[in-house]
Amino acid sequence: GISPSLKLLETYDDEILFFFFFFHLEKVVKAKPIQIVLANEDEHSFELDAAALEKILLQDHVKDLNVVVVSVAGAFRKGKSFLLDFMLRYMLSQSWMGGDDEPLTGFTWRGGCERETTGIQIWSEVFVVDKPDGTKVAVLLVDTQGAFDSQSTIKDCATVFALSTMTSSVQVYNLSQNIQEDDLQHLQLFTEYGRLAMEEIYLKPFQSLMFLIRDWCYPYEHNYGLEGGNNFLNKRLQVKQNQHEELQNVRKHIHSCFSNIGCFLLPHPGLKVATNPNFDGRLKDIDGDFKTALAKLVPLLLAPDRLVEKEIGGNKVTCRDLLEYFKAYIKIYQGEELPHPKSMLQATAEANNLTAVAGAKDMYGKNMELVCGGDKPYIAPADLERCHEEFRQHSVRFFRSVKKMGGDEFCQRYQSQLESELDEAYSNFSKHNDGKNIFYTARTPATLFAVMFFTYVVSGLTGFVGLSTLASLANLVMGAALLSLCAWAYVKYSGEFREVGTMIDLVAETLWEQVLKPLSEHYMEDNIRQTVVNSIKASLTEPGSQHTKLKTH
Repeated sequence: GISPSLKLLETYDDEILFFFFFFHLEKVVKAKPIQIVLANEDEHSFELDAAALEKILLQDHVKDLNVVVVSVAGAFRKGKSFLLDFMLRYMLSQSWMGGDDEPLTGFTWRGGCERETTGIQIWSEVFVVDKPDGTKVAVLLVDTQGAFDSQSTIKDCATVFALSTMTSSVQVYNLSQNIQEDDLQHLQLFTEYGRLAMEEIYLKPFQSLMFLIRDWCYPYEHNYGLEGGNNFLNKRLQVKQNQHEELQNVRKHIHSCFSNIGCFLLPHPGLKVATNPNFDGRLKDIDGDFKTALAKLVPLLLAPDRLVEKEIGGNKVTCRDLLEYFKAYIKIYQGEELPHPKSMLQATAEANNLTAVAGAKDMYGKNMELVCGGDKPYIAPADLERCHEEFRQHSVRFFRSVKKMGGDEFCQRYQSQLESELDEAYSNFSKHNDGKNIFYTARTPATLFAVMFFTYVVSGLTGFVGLSTLASLANLVMGAALLSLCAWAYVKYSGEFREVGTMIDLVAETLWEQVLKPLSEHYMEDNIRQTVVNSIKASLTEPGSQHTKLKTH
């Protein structure tokens, strides 16, 4: 007794299975990694492909769901994309590890020593997952450009890592063999660069950080997996009293940035994976220990009860919200508001050169203070300039004599900066010296008094000959000069309304330079010329008169 319908189903069983397999395969083939953050290698800048991101995040069935973002970041050529493809398998299938002969597809990856991924890529299919509490969440898988390749600057690496950390709910920090001190220092730099870009600093600005140690070689000390990884991590991040302050600060900073920190130890996948250029991800070529550990790692990150929803400022983020955060963050990194991260050599060389500049400036300042300091009398401008040139040369020689890092071309920029700052300092010393000159100080009242005297005479003369309009105008100018003189005296006495005093000084200086000084110089020249002429005439007439007197006698 099998019913005809069941017999028919048995007949077409293979065809139905093939149809469903083909349909599922077509769905997988259609989905692909989409570049959402584009790297401009020539300008070392990044752009957001907003249209591509909108197409993924604003789909009707996901745009209002809370989002889970799992991102993998770390040094280049360390298997980040390879790992993400196993995560894809987990999201797509119950028997997710796949068959022994099934090639690994999804995010592009390959063996070799050259980088594969640039910028930030996101898988085009958003996975909708039912959590144990009945809510639905959208899961995104994110791949990032590897850090520290031969074409990326420290700023490039920091920008990519910071962007992925700021936008992810789980950041997998992919490391090789161990957690070195420089790994922690780079993590400190990158996370601080991300924290700077966030408008508000919360107690812990980022969510979950998972240290993933690949090719772990010491299972006899700490077992593969999460428990061994956490024990190892606790030792690495422990703050001890006898540690150097720098090492303590790195560890405190990492603890202050993330709400949850874990570590997973993953064994080496085997020699076939490492050395076979034709390796395409088939399980038969991968060591058993790696597959066992991988079977624990991926569900740890992506199982429905383990998913971490993205939160910013304590509020859960939807796919629609995430799009806006991406736009806001990339705009910040495209601007010039943030300081540029630097390599340790560059930062040390800058500090080294700035210290030498500060020492040279201090030497110049002390020498100039001995010549024209606050308690020193007025010195002739020519003598002051000569001292400036001498001390300037001494300071530059001192700067050159200090051992500095960075090379000649790098140090030359700081020498130019020093010379510019010394010239600026000289300008200030010169003004301070001029202030000690009593005639310079009295220039403003003398100028105003001269204006008053001149307009008083003009007023009297024009009034006498009947030109009352000109006389009134002269009186008006004289009154304005008198008021200015009174205001200037009050400013100098009280120290209030300094802007008014500065303006009066400026007007008086202009009158002096443009009118009174040329007139006085012209008058002095005429007097000198007349004196010389009179002297010559006197010298010529004197011999003649003496000759007349001799003839008389």
